[in-house]
Amino acid sequence: MEELIMLGTGSAMVTNCFNTCFAIHLSEEYFLVDAGGGNGILRQLEQTNIPCKNIHHMFVTHSHTDHVLGVIWVIRKIATLMNQNKYQGNFTIYCHRELIDIITTITKLTLKKKDIQQLGQRIFFKEVQDGQSLSILAMKMTFFDIASIKAKQFGFTAVLPSGKRFSCLGDEPFNERCQDYVENSEWLLSEAFCLYADRDVFKPYEKNHSTVKEACETAELLKAKNLVLYHTEDKNMKNRQYSYTKEGAAYYKGQIYVPDDLAVIVL
Repeated sequence: MEELIMLGTGSAMVTNCFNTCFAIHLSEEYFLVDAGGGNGILRQLEQTNIPCKNIHHMFVTHSHTDHVLGVIWVIRKIATLMNQNKYQGNFTIYCHRELIDIITTITKLTLKKKDIQQLGQRIFFKEVQDGQSLSILAMKMTFFDIASIKAKQFGFTAVLPSGKRFSCLGDEPFNERCQDYVENSEWLLSEAFCLYADRDVFKPYEKNHSTVKEACETAELLKAKNLVLYHTEDKNMKNRQYSYTKEGAAYYKGQIYVPDDLAVIVL
């Protein structure tokens, strides 16, 4: 079984959906990517029937609040399970060096001593480098610096057990330096802050984000077979899927997915 479980699909300031984060489901294990901006991550995990005891690996893209603050709650939950002898094995968080320092600092400032004591004992950080490949849960994962002009940020490409390539571009516009990592992916995940038609309303370029048009043009350039759009505004959730798909189809010939929170996509 290979599934993408969308825990959240919204950008930073959304209130009608959860911040963008997701899990890759392989057999009984889950690889978690980001965690949103707060303890809502625990609700999202519960509603998608993802037991924290089955999460042993996590990747954090960057330090913005809507991606990293939920990580503290995941650490707290897993540390609690460890202290209650309800969690087998270790928990590893993969991220770049600066992010390790940020997460560690917040954790030590906010969690209980007995939870903090799990850091370095059963909860570990693994620094990733630009272009580094690791074997995680039967996936070959290659991490890369997306060349963000804001906070340092990494994306990744995973070769799934089936051999399919699954690529996460992060939440900023595509930079051609990443092309070799993500080209010809069966699955490409990209931010799309709003419709191109609504660019004057939501001003994505001021925030260094893409519209649906640019995300779809990128997917076409990269020859991706399937495109998942997320990290969006939340002002018209009822019609988001229809309007984003309609606009995107003018620029991209592959399959477009605009999932709601909690959606499960078979990879």
